[in-house]
Amino acid sequence: MSQPTTNARLTAFRALAARRINQALHRLGYRVTRTTPAETAMESGLRRSAERGTRVKTFIDVGASNGSWSEIARKFFGDANYLLIEANGVHEEGLRAFKQRVPNVDYVLAAAGDRVGTLHFWGEAPLGGVASTTPEEGTIAVPATTIDHEVATRGLPPPYAIKLDTHGFEVPILEGARATLAQTNLLVIEVYNFTLMPGALRFQEMCDYLAPLGFSPIDLCDPMYRPKDGAFWQCDLFFARSDRPEFADNTYA
Repeated sequence: MSQPTTNARLTAFRALAARRINQALHRLGYRVTRTTPAETAMESGLRRSAERGTRVKTFIDVGASNGSWSEIARKFFGDANYLLIEANGVHEEGLRAFKQRVPNVDYVLAAAGDRVGTLHFWGEAPLGGVASTTPEEGTIAVPATTIDHEVATRGLPPPYAIKLDTHGFEVPILEGARATLAQTNLLVIEVYNFTLMPGALRFQEMCDYLAPLGFSPIDLCDPMYRPKDGAFWQCDLFFARSDRPEFADNTYA
């Protein structure tokens, strides 16, 4: 028996054993969560971006909650400006404290989209809110802004990095950031393997959408798997400019 075959069978056996253990625990009422390996965690992804020499003078953190993601980014891009955009008012106290504590940080309480005005927002889950262009049961009207508007009115310097944690509302936000994207070196987008709502893009569709805008995927982190069947659910994809030297080298070593 060859070594590769042995390794493949061992991997399959371990996966089957883990699945059966998880199923047994589920029947007993326990929920199993995965611990993300260090090299696939967000902090490691941002570290790798910094080590590749990615230049960023302004981070735009959309779906910022209380600033926890920007706090991680500051470990590697501490000299950058940070603009945090968050629609859920429950996070205002945390955002205010973050701004008071950290220089070069500001925030706006609004939903990012493709227009300035009003959007509708499901905000019952503090970490799971999503914007909508139409009023629906359970939504509230919130101020709306665009990344381009905030960048221009605040005079934020390029090059930019944009992070989106927006649960399927990515396309309107990116459409409202066309001018900013032209001077953006890094995108970090929570992407999904399923269509969360009409108009939302799956991860491969997001790659196709961003390719004509000059971006290619260069890293990923924090993969998540659906508890009921182990199917890949989401991850954070990092996109860099497609003309970077990494994409001109198709060798492994």
